[in-house]
Amino acid sequence: MDEQAGTMPGVATTGAPVSSMSSDEGAAVLWRRRAPGLVAVAGASAVAFGVARVAPSLDATTVAVVLGALGANLGLHRAALRTGTSYASRRLLRFGIVLLGLQLSLGQLADLGAVGLAVVAGTVTVTFFGTQLLGRVLRIPPARSLLVATGFSICGASAVGAMKEVAGGDTEDTGTAIALVTLCGTLAIFLLPALRGPLGLDPTDFGTWVGASVHDVGQTVATASRVDGALTTAIVVKLSRVVLLAPLVAGVALVRRRSAPVGTGRPAVLPMFVVGFLVAIALASTGWVPAGVLAGAKVVQQVLLVAALVGLGTGIHLAMLRRTGARALVLGLSSWVLVGAVAYAGVRLTGA
Repeated sequence: MDEQAGTMPGVATTGAPVSSMSSDEGAAVLWRRRAPGLVAVAGASAVAFGVARVAPSLDATTVAVVLGALGANLGLHRAALRTGTSYASRRLLRFGIVLLGLQLSLGQLADLGAVGLAVVAGTVTVTFFGTQLLGRVLRIPPARSLLVATGFSICGASAVGAMKEVAGGDTEDTGTAIALVTLCGTLAIFLLPALRGPLGLDPTDFGTWVGASVHDVGQTVATASRVDGALTTAIVVKLSRVVLLAPLVAGVALVRRRSAPVGTGRPAVLPMFVVGFLVAIALASTGWVPAGVLAGAKVVQQVLLVAALVGLGTGIHLAMLRRTGARALVLGLSSWVLVGAVAYAGVRLTGA
């Protein structure tokens, strides 16, 4: 099937085989099929940014996922829209992840220092493998556990989208993981600042804790912004976690490649968009990219990510979550507690 649109490959919606058209004509037909869904995604993205502007405690990425899910569950995600929303959830997400690399640099890792890097690496490692172990105990499908582990240990829905290329799961696995990281990341915005006093964290320690434990970049900013003096540290620590997305995806792809039977389709060790992500980090690290270009790329990246998450949100169905049952919710909440506890222990033990 072609891009979830319900048509056979090589056949346009007009009934004429694409092979009988010129490449320009075929591309035009494909873009006409994508257009309704992309227009809907653009409208929902604009609403997401508008809501976030009016209510700063609600990040645009969170709103985008909710809007996509509402469209799917209220029967608004019609067949005519699916080719466009599928394109947003796959292609636009990849472009957004590549541009995310321009926000990172090796200098940021150096500024974090060995102790800070140890907190980040330890938190990611324990959360990633611990969540998958919990998934086995709860009898969650391995692909779903892997996606949940990636989302909670790295950077939320965008990490889930990156890992789904090699996870071998289905739409339900992806939708469940995104729903869980969105739910827990949203709760973190309100809960973590309330815990700062009882846990005895100064602004710098709180920023480290938030950066090492909150899932999505936008949710990290929203959480850290609620405590004066915590935001800069939280962003540096969070983006250091994001750097680990590439080796994590590459490692999983390599393991699956080695275990796949000879002659079957094997995932690439590094999907091309992850290569682009690494190239963008290297480029940003040179210091050659003008500040204005980096600022513009950040805006484009945010728009692409929000649009992609609208598309990914359309894969979240309440009926699917009901079928998943309480076990997936327990896995998500357990992973959330795990990442928060490990990050807090790291902050306390190292004085990062």
